[in-house]
Amino acid sequence: MSSDITLFVNPTAGRGRGARAAQPAARVLREAGFAVRTVVGENAPDALRRARRAVAEGTGALVAVGGDGVTSLALRAVAGTLTPLGVVAVGTGNDFARAHGLPVRSPAAAAHLIARELKGDGGRAVDLGRVGEGYFGTVLASGFDSRVNDRGNRMRFPSGRLRYDVALLAELAALRPVPYRIRLDDGPEQHVEATLVAVGNASSYGGGMRICADARTDDGLFDITVVGPCSRATLLAVFPKVYRGTHLGHPLVTTHRAAKVTLAAEGITGYADGEPLGPLPLTAETVPGAVRLLGARC
Repeated sequence: MSSDITLFVNPTAGRGRGARAAQPAARVLREAGFAVRTVVGENAPDALRRARRAVAEGTGALVAVGGDGVTSLALRAVAGTLTPLGVVAVGTGNDFARAHGLPVRSPAAAAHLIARELKGDGGRAVDLGRVGEGYFGTVLASGFDSRVNDRGNRMRFPSGRLRYDVALLAELAALRPVPYRIRLDDGPEQHVEATLVAVGNASSYGGGMRICADARTDDGLFDITVVGPCSRATLLAVFPKVYRGTHLGHPLVTTHRAAKVTLAAEGITGYADGEPLGPLPLTAETVPGAVRLLGARC
């Protein structure tokens, strides 16, 4: 394996923590004997091109420094290759890192772990989800939560996190069930009304919301959570339970496991790892062992 390591940095992650985290991570890796270079893209497509070029040129590892956004790009760059992935998680949500027991907001600790794994067994193979040619590591969201994202992305005021709080309140006021058509693996198409449908390769999204609480990234299956039609009062009562994963016991919530799922619904956008995939219908498939993750513990 090459001793060259590529740091793939989002300098704006976590209000600038990405840029600050790159320095201690690079220092630890250099002290461990690795040559380190840094890749920063002008935008997401440019960053992905640069990361893929580093992988094609034989970098010994690609290390994502930032939050779930840059990690998602890094997953796409290394998926299906022999290049291992390291994660220095310093973003706002860090759901991918938490799902795998990786250090969060501790760049030196993450870099020490990456160096140890590279000198040891080279990491652990974990699953990804795939939609078309794209991959995701955490959750594919659709329904109420994706509508909040859609509305927030359209808004120009207010800024920051408050924008999505306002979008959430607006979507609550307009809450209505969505008629879905769902196919699990090669089974029959099911017609259901739901508030949301989440397809989990990992357990959480949105900074710790354990929507697919029992999902594992090494079993070759998605956990699919379907929240049925509910009132605003019920949704607000169930919502806090999502952070503990105890919402799965609510009578309006059903869960399934499948290696492939097709979701269809009018006017609904699918989001994966927090990024828009496009309008439904979408088909997601698990890709077992798609990436070798350095330091994965679960």
